[in-house]
Amino acid sequence: MTDDRRSRFRDAHTDRDTAEHIPDTPQTRSPAYRLAFADEDFLCRDALRPVRLQLELLKPEMLLDEAGINSTIVLFGGARIPSPAEKDKARTQTLADLSHFYDEAREFARLMTKKSLASDNKEFVVVTGGGPGVMEAGNRGAEDEGGVSIGLNIVLPHEQAPNPYVTPSLAFNFHYFAIRKMHFLMRARAICVFPGGFGTLDELFEALTLIQTGRMQRVPFLLFGRAFWEKIINWEALSDAGTISAEDLDLFRFVETAEEAAEIIDNWEPAPARSDIPGR
Repeated sequence: MTDDRRSRFRDAHTDRDTAEHIPDTPQTRSPAYRLAFADEDFLCRDALRPVRLQLELLKPEMLLDEAGINSTIVLFGGARIPSPAEKDKARTQTLADLSHFYDEAREFARLMTKKSLASDNKEFVVVTGGGPGVMEAGNRGAEDEGGVSIGLNIVLPHEQAPNPYVTPSLAFNFHYFAIRKMHFLMRARAICVFPGGFGTLDELFEALTLIQTGRMQRVPFLLFGRAFWEKIINWEALSDAGTISAEDLDLFRFVETAEEAAEIIDNWEPAPARSDIPGR
């Protein structure tokens, strides 16, 4: 349908505004009289879950398309990792020791944003979960370089807000974890995972599973901090047990610095397709 044909119909905005200024009567006060698309109580019903899922898929997709963003660099990592300036306030010594990854994430995001600016903010755009810690460092690094970055926040039981470095027009909020994770990966040019907790592990393993099973194309998959990752996950034990293939250990690489990660991405050549479809 062309824009000209659409213009022949009264638009939804106009009817919504008109409906807010109708006579006040028992009938117009009834919830049944509200326009369905403007009735928040109706939209929050259990039966409307499929509609809400679709809306959460569509809204960021449409706005990112309108912004012309074609590809992203994904930064996963812990919300509790402090900046070096704040490491004295860390709740554990381990978190304090991991604080240097804040600076690495910030510098890595700056380097990727430098590449992004060369494409007029259409390629290599940094995307984080929009929260504190490593996520803040990623968005901050993009701002350091004068570029844009995306934040995919989610509503949690405790109060939170996007970190102040997310580009406001690219700050999104989600109800569904599954849809949020889809948006992380739909445009991913590389996936970079810094030390973190349950949420980071969830994101890491979902992305690895999609690549392992051939549901997602291979991209650079970089784990920052070999010592951390080898301490909390016995990767070789999975291979030795046969629960993953030995080849699956080649799906990711360990890195320590922003420059090392950037070099891998700059020189990335996609691996040939595997002949097997490994099991989970």
